[in-house]
Amino acid sequence: MSSASTRSREVTVLAVLLAVAVVIIGMLLMRPPAAAPGAGATATAPSSGAPSTGTPATPGKVKDTARRQPGDPMALGRVDAPVVMVEYADYACPFCAKFAVETQPELVRRYVDRGVLRIEWHDLVIFGEKSQRAAQAARAAAQQGRFWQFHDALFRASPTSGHPDLTDDRLLGFAREAGVPDLPRYQRDLASGAVAEAVSAETQVAQQLGASSTPVFVINGTPVVGAQPLEAFVQVIDRAAAAAQR
Repeated sequence: MSSASTRSREVTVLAVLLAVAVVIIGMLLMRPPAAAPGAGATATAPSSGAPSTGTPATPGKVKDTARRQPGDPMALGRVDAPVVMVEYADYACPFCAKFAVETQPELVRRYVDRGVLRIEWHDLVIFGEKSQRAAQAARAAAQQGRFWQFHDALFRASPTSGHPDLTDDRLLGFAREAGVPDLPRYQRDLASGAVAEAVSAETQVAQQLGASSTPVFVINGTPVVGAQPLEAFVQVIDRAAAAAQR
């Protein structure tokens, strides 16, 4: 066989291989990208208080558990406000602290002060005995009209990650900072069986709704999961306020 024939055959084989490679590369480029993990799934509460980001997780309406009690010391805003935001939260949760320090004050300025929004704190204890004691301490402060001052003092002192060390001594310090006038009464109320049962009862209600992490918010029946950006709350509140006017 001549060298010319051999070279011709080699060129033909190379041309065929090149054509096959081009076809394979083209098929790979035309394949749709794989879906990201969880894409299209309904958002659920993140475990261990992990924050949600982006669009608020609103899988549908849930039961409205707002108390709407006149004179409720654990609520901000008018009892007849068209929008009520129930917050299920734990005092040892760093993302609850983030919401309390960064987002809630702006919601108060934009909506609570204008009579549009009412914010209610509801206990959801998920971090154990110290969280339970902190919830009881906050209610003890509430019985002397100093709930929000106690709430703010505790969350201002919370770390940005991890969980605060909520000893009874630290809780007493927050009560002093909050201006609770009768500290012996505060300590009696902190140890009260009725206060402990109230915390447990609200935690059970939250769990029955399916809440397994904190914070979880319910705005006129619409759930919002996690320490969402301010704009996420604004969107849901504006929508709820518009619906209430119809």
